[in-house]
Amino acid sequence: MNASAAMQQYQQNYIHGGTATASPHRLVQMLMEGALDKILASKRFMAANDIAKKGENISWTISIVDSLRSCLNLESGGEFAQNLAALYDYMEQRLLEANIKNDPKLLDEVAQLILQIKSGWDAIPTEHHNTTSGM
Repeated sequence: MNASAAMQQYQQNYIHGGTATASPHRLVQMLMEGALDKILASKRFMAANDIAKKGENISWTISIVDSLRSCLNLESGGEFAQNLAALYDYMEQRLLEANIKNDPKLLDEVAQLILQIKSGWDAIPTEHHNTTSGM
């Protein structure tokens, strides 16, 4: 097994092990962290002109954003959840556009949006980590 494959296996095991014991709050954080990692990878592959890997990582980011949307409870989350769902839709559109246009600025825009959401999410006090059902 080469070093790259070994590292990928380690990361897969680390993430799997982390998700088994993570709170719902932590799982959402992990999704956001994963999206940011995939955006960075997409930018690297874009700069290297590796179109296949760029597209693969952008697709993975879109899947993660879709997973974040599926965490939303639109009924109990009210207008906040509706607005967040619309923002996730916007992010997916920008990611598709970034892929088509090969535009790293669009990836930066989505990363910035995710970072803003993540900073709010990270600021939720620990005692509320299991009570975020409206999101």
